[in-house]
Amino acid sequence: MAQMWTEKRVVISPDAPTLAAAVAERLLSRLARRSAAGKTTHIALAGGQIGTAVLRAAGESPRRADIDWSLVHIWWGDEVFAAPDDPDRHDRAARGALLDRVELPSSNVHTISASDDAPDADAAAAAYADELARFGTPEQAWPEFYVCFLGVGSDGHIASLFPDRGEIQLTDRTVVAVRDAPKPPAVRVTMTRPVINSARCVWLVVSGTDKAAALGLALAGASYETVPAAGAKGRKKTMFFVDEAAAANVPAELIDQDF
Repeated sequence: MAQMWTEKRVVISPDAPTLAAAVAERLLSRLARRSAAGKTTHIALAGGQIGTAVLRAAGESPRRADIDWSLVHIWWGDEVFAAPDDPDRHDRAARGALLDRVELPSSNVHTISASDDAPDADAAAAAYADELARFGTPEQAWPEFYVCFLGVGSDGHIASLFPDRGEIQLTDRTVVAVRDAPKPPAVRVTMTRPVINSARCVWLVVSGTDKAAALGLALAGASYETVPAAGAKGRKKTMFFVDEAAAANVPAELIDQDF
């Protein structure tokens, strides 16, 4: 598929709760509009504190009732390879925050295998690649994602693609196991950069002063090998939704005043 990336834009909220609520409302409005048009929508979620906060805000919003959730498919950009009830599991957090609060068919929730369901992380990655391919298009072995959510680590990592590691450079696989990750838990499964960047919209949600340096480098055009967030680019839109604490190093010309 030909890539036609747009420039990165930044939307700043005063604090983390306001940020989470704003992103949640933006997501719900897009889903409601597509739902009304009868369009199926695939979304890749992110874990982490702010990612879960966005889902919780969506789960508490009355606008969630405006959506035909049978048209929504939920995926994860990455996951920790642990037992299904492990508190670090992203899907566990997402269920409590949003998924269990809407009428979402279980067949539309595409989780990455837990350690109880796969012998190792490589098997979990292979199974998820197969699941992606079941919903693939003629052009690619994965669905057409409308939005891919990403958090950004203080080291600039996205999903479980960490700086200066081989996984960030992979282009011939859709999903890969990660071992000895610099951030615990050490064993993970992640989508690769080509899948992430195939999304129509990539939304990076960033909160906290500890993310300011990484955010600044990502927006300044650092190498994606050393700052993976710099390589996150949606086909139509690449949006950084950040709070003021994370925005210390954001160039003024990138701040979008229209949202």
